[in-house]
Amino acid sequence: MKIAVIGGTGLIGSRVVKILSTRGHEAVPHSTSTGLDLLSGRGLPEALTGADVVVNVTKPRTFDEASPAFFRETMDNLLTGAEAAGVGHAVILSIVGADLVPGSVYYRAKVLQEDILKAGPVPYSIVRSTQFFEFIDTVLSWTSDEDTVRLPATLMQPIAADDVARAVADVSVGVPLRGTLDIAGPEVFALDELGRITLAARGDHRAVLTDDGAGMYAAASGHALVAKDGAVIAETTYREWLAR
Repeated sequence: MKIAVIGGTGLIGSRVVKILSTRGHEAVPHSTSTGLDLLSGRGLPEALTGADVVVNVTKPRTFDEASPAFFRETMDNLLTGAEAAGVGHAVILSIVGADLVPGSVYYRAKVLQEDILKAGPVPYSIVRSTQFFEFIDTVLSWTSDEDTVRLPATLMQPIAADDVARAVADVSVGVPLRGTLDIAGPEVFALDELGRITLAARGDHRAVLTDDGAGMYAAASGHALVAKDGAVIAETTYREWLAR
């Protein structure tokens, strides 16, 4: 199969391309660095020519009020281009619990992206993932200083990027789900606990202070970011990943 991977040079996309190529598929990475601008549509017809499947793992540069417009415009462009090129399957990567965190503009934007895909003309699959292990250090940096890191006790079930990429690759070569597959890591943590585990593994002696108003994940409550029944649970644990 020929599979166009939009965002194919990033954290997840590059892994998806590698996995698919290893399996014998023609997986082609596309991004701004290869001449594709999904926001304007520049380079999209060329990227989709001859493609059986398009995988979209792009994201905006910021998680703020600009994100709804980004997902609306990029998805409109992608679906228009995919229909014109005769692409038979469109796959996007979204977030577990996106519809349960209305207080986050970015999560609302991801739901908008999903809704546009569902209403579009191309058979689709949505892979919803929990937060990536690789993103935890960035989360800690949002609300930290030289002495402390402030984090809410928000529950989450993080997952390794390699496991996310395998799930996206598997879905992309299958029959369109016309629905959603949830994937998550094997363990549930409170984010402040996850911060303490991370800092200890890094030899960082800063204190983690529980602050339920700190950072983007303060907008999530209860088990919103925890996978529900029916989710695919990956094997890699956070401590295993930290020890690599």
